[in-house]
Amino acid sequence: MNDNDLSVIETTDQFSEPLDFLDSASSELPPPNPELILPLLTDPEPSQRMLAARVFCELQDQRAIAPLINLLKDICPLVRISAAYALGKNTSPDAVGALIEILKQDWNGSVRKGIVWALGNGGDRRALNPLIHAVKTDISAVRLWAVSSLAQIAKLEYEDLIATIAPLIEGLRQDCMAAVRGNCAWAIGQLCREIPSNIVYATAIDALIEALAKDEDLGVKEDARNALLKVGDPRGLQMIEELELEGLI
Repeated sequence: MNDNDLSVIETTDQFSEPLDFLDSASSELPPPNPELILPLLTDPEPSQRMLAARVFCELQDQRAIAPLINLLKDICPLVRISAAYALGKNTSPDAVGALIEILKQDWNGSVRKGIVWALGNGGDRRALNPLIHAVKTDISAVRLWAVSSLAQIAKLEYEDLIATIAPLIEGLRQDCMAAVRGNCAWAIGQLCREIPSNIVYATAIDALIEALAKDEDLGVKEDARNALLKVGDPRGLQMIEELELEGLI
């Protein structure tokens, strides 16, 4: 896998909001009448399947879930990515297994980006380990959104929260992309608000303080600073004050 995979579909910033791609196609979308759109999900023409799936990125209808799951294996990557985003809006436990399987198999980075976004919206614990794997191994845009999805899912269960902190700290310290490191800082801050004061919490705060003091990217520093402020940890607040007095942030 490499970042060139994204160029097949995504012509805008690879770190943009997942549903921003709808804006450029809004004039092409059929009227949002589910009775008219549902049959188009199985239309022989890929363009019709794609446009129908895009409608369900904004329209929720349980009847669309099964055909959208089938479209995750469509031969056209534009259809697959549209189906992934649509399943992020039309969430269902029935879709989780299929989304996870496509995340493992699909060659296209934009499709995988849509998958991790959809899994985060679904909030299903089954997605936790696949998302952790994506944070460690996938291309940068997928890593970025996998981090966000982990923050959504992990906070629901304490044991998941604990399991997620370590790969997020690793991403904050080692990821080559500043945007991903900054998102890791944000996610750690979100999860620290759910953790009691224990060794896991202390380690996470240490990582945020380290990023604040040592990361070379000003954006990452700011993300770490904001995370510490929102957590309100005394050590973090003291470090912010000291670095501000020294003019280092």
